[in-house]
Amino acid sequence: MGLVKRAHSNGSNSHRQSGGISVTSCISIASLVVLITANTTIAADGEIASPPGAMELTNVPVVSAALTTDVGRYQNVRSAGVVNWVGERLLIVTRFGDTSQIHLVSSPLGMREQITFADEPIGGALIPPLAEPKQIIYSKDVGGSESYQLFLMDLESRTSELLSDGKSRYTGVSFSHSGEKIAYTSTEMNGRDTDLFIQEIGGERIVVQQGQGVGWSVEDWSPDDKKILISRYVSVIESALYEVDLSTLERTRLLEEHGAISIGSVAYSESGEQVFFTSYLDGEFARIFELDLTTGAVGPRSPNIDWNVSFFRLSRDRTLLAYVVNEGGYSQTRLVDLNTKQELALPEFPLGLLSNIRFNYDDTRIAFSYQTATSQTDAYVLDVRSQELTRWTRSELGELPAEKMVSPELKQFSSFDGRQIPVFVYKPASDGPHPVLIYIHGGPESQYRPRFSATFQFYVNELGVALWVPNVRGSSGYGKEYLGLDNGYLREDSVKDIGALLDFIALDESMDASRVGVIGGSYGGYMVLASLVHFSDRLKAGVETVGISNFVTFLENTQDYRRDLRRAEYGDERDADMRAFLESIAPLNHVDQISTPLLIGQGLNDPRVPASESQQILEALQSRDVPVWYVLANDEGHGFRKKPNRDYWWYVVTMFLKEHLLSS
Repeated sequence: MGLVKRAHSNGSNSHRQSGGISVTSCISIASLVVLITANTTIAADGEIASPPGAMELTNVPVVSAALTTDVGRYQNVRSAGVVNWVGERLLIVTRFGDTSQIHLVSSPLGMREQITFADEPIGGALIPPLAEPKQIIYSKDVGGSESYQLFLMDLESRTSELLSDGKSRYTGVSFSHSGEKIAYTSTEMNGRDTDLFIQEIGGERIVVQQGQGVGWSVEDWSPDDKKILISRYVSVIESALYEVDLSTLERTRLLEEHGAISIGSVAYSESGEQVFFTSYLDGEFARIFELDLTTGAVGPRSPNIDWNVSFFRLSRDRTLLAYVVNEGGYSQTRLVDLNTKQELALPEFPLGLLSNIRFNYDDTRIAFSYQTATSQTDAYVLDVRSQELTRWTRSELGELPAEKMVSPELKQFSSFDGRQIPVFVYKPASDGPHPVLIYIHGGPESQYRPRFSATFQFYVNELGVALWVPNVRGSSGYGKEYLGLDNGYLREDSVKDIGALLDFIALDESMDASRVGVIGGSYGGYMVLASLVHFSDRLKAGVETVGISNFVTFLENTQDYRRDLRRAEYGDERDADMRAFLESIAPLNHVDQISTPLLIGQGLNDPRVPASESQQILEALQSRDVPVWYVLANDEGHGFRKKPNRDYWWYVVTMFLKEHLLSS
């Protein structure tokens, strides 16, 4: 049986380009840099902990056994994310070995039965919408390449079969309502375009669309499986939505009269005569709208409030609508009966993040993942009728006492133009003044939201470091205008926000303004480098992972299927004026202004920010005798996902901070 006979992503805000099948919570840049949850092997007293075999180190001191012991307690934390229901059981993703794998849980707090045992992390999993599914499809890449391959697993025999071609990128898989067909995107045709396909499991496939560029996704199947909704993502505030008749493959543009609008979650109604979607359509914040496919009329289906609707999920019979509002970084969940238009009561949740909502087959229960800043992600189930909430997994905190976990305080500071910028502050319980580490998220159109981070807790509790986590301009979650404040020629305005934050920190007597460092990954890595260019005299240390050192070389060398999507955000380097501007702000071209010691982490196989971005800034800083440490993992991509690599990276970061930030 094969997906392609001849050869025998629901989207996230970085949209459908960020992973294989849409599964558990997407891996955020924060997780790439700071959310380290792996076990570690502790070296015996007096021994040296050797780096993993695939890791190359430049200027990095040896790691002592004492350090691995100090860090080790924080590396035993686990988490569990909901994938979906399999009958009355839950499919989850968690880690017991070196990588995250798929497990089955048959009852609340029951045994987690591992069913995949791959050397690489599982990228996602999909279950057909049947009462008793017999098969699942999951995705996996090799070495962080993000060339996700699809595998079909028989749940009874637990045998898996490769469905894809073994080399191209396959994403956005969705089952038809009958469970007999799947839709997906692939770069198989030319290595660049995200072409659309529909395939009978084990049968022939049809090409729905090809050669139409990048950013395409299959959003939903109509209730009768005769049509599909597809979209093209251009930027966080611009998408195009289409309906395709599968009998003719005729494509009809929807919402075209509304111009360039954002499109987030998308789904057909119960009858298939309406489409629900999230958008910034009529204001600053995203909410849910309903499109009548017959008349073209559009109306709101969620209240007009000053916060974004993050996503929604329909019940299987499409009569219940569950949606999540992002209120200042925290999740507020609502449940609506679409027939009566009445909002149903839900139990109160502590401040945290809710994701991966999944209704069971008869729509009587809802499974979801939940975490807070002080408790890791676990699986919960809500009974729709009784409102009884049941915890299905209780992941281990290892040796960490729960009462020591620190919650952040939300503050605001005024930037160079008077705009208020939100910042979350994790403060040690000990007396100050505390050394400070500023963490800058990636994206750039992302948002730091308080989530559980064993690394943050380690920094605060063990190193006595205060974490300041700003959502600089350009971050999502604060309105459409705020989202665009760093676009194009405004790129360095977000760097100015870091300068204003340094001023704000200096006013806080509990903070040590003479010992401030900055850390971030991907676009956050660019922000680290740019901050060192502008504020080296005020920063003692910088740590960046998979960061952009020059937008021109980044755009020229990132994978073909990503290039146009990134040009929409950063600017088109083929335009002479924009190219000159991008060169003018490139940290690589201003290394003469960097004197702060820097630690760089990079995966060799990174398809997003090529390893050449790290290599060129490394060489430039070395030529000026700036202290720089470099960690290269030859079996990783956009960050460190494998346990041995994550462990060792944590050791190196800790050593670096102790030497360059914590020292007087």
